[in-house]
Amino acid sequence: MADDDGILSSLRYLFADLLGDDDDTPPFLPEGLPENLTSVVSEAIDLLIEYQSAGCARLYVDRLRRFIGRRGVDDAMLGDIARLMAGRMAYQDPIRIAQLKLAELDKAGAQGGSAEVIKFRLDELVEALPAVIAEPVLDALEWAGWVRKSRVSIRFSNRNRLGIRRLKIEAGLRRWRLFSVRYAKERAWVERWLHMIDRSLTKQPQAASAIVHTATMIKGHGEAYRQGLADWHAIIDGLAKPTFDGVLALSDLAGAIAEARAAMPDPRQATLKRKIAEIRARVPAG
Repeated sequence: MADDDGILSSLRYLFADLLGDDDDTPPFLPEGLPENLTSVVSEAIDLLIEYQSAGCARLYVDRLRRFIGRRGVDDAMLGDIARLMAGRMAYQDPIRIAQLKLAELDKAGAQGGSAEVIKFRLDELVEALPAVIAEPVLDALEWAGWVRKSRVSIRFSNRNRLGIRRLKIEAGLRRWRLFSVRYAKERAWVERWLHMIDRSLTKQPQAASAIVHTATMIKGHGEAYRQGLADWHAIIDGLAKPTFDGVLALSDLAGAIAEARAAMPDPRQATLKRKIAEIRARVPAG
């Protein structure tokens, strides 16, 4: 039921933003939030309002509320969930990088301009477009075999008026996120991560912290982001989910996750998949 509520909340705030019904009123801190986490959650709310909207911040608070007062969730774990969830909800895309460059200029002043060239995968840029445009383009790229091969370099500069104007245009496209393929994927990922934390608290509480910290596997953009995301799904699908489903009698899930995460990163995931297979081979089927 809690997971269904989370999905409904996510959809409610999504449609509020799409329809322009977001009233820009910052959400209140969730009731029962430990006092020592007030600053962490307040900063996350400010971040998500700047990143997207007040509606996005309200979704964050609603998601966090599911774990406040929850058995097995102490202040340290709740703080980790609050911090890591904010980071994933404010994922890096060209729009976000433009926002950060403008913020950098505001802090540094007129003499603090800088330029940075960042390489993105072509599909990463396409996924930032509205789904109605992106999906047929992604299908064509997949058919041509260009999804993983093509790279695009984008220059982000706040050194001159032209660069600043371009940054403002890019940053102003933030509502496009709500229609994009990437936004839908990130929203689904956050819900699945929270669902796995919830299941761990029920099925194997001692592994919940390890599940929470798997969010650190996914960060940045480009190949590092794709690798982290693929490795996360491999560990969850190969170890966590079958344990929660009762298919795999893994008594020390936290240790297994740590062992799998220690495998050297490999674009083909051969090392990670071999390690997961080794771990599964050591335990009987449920």
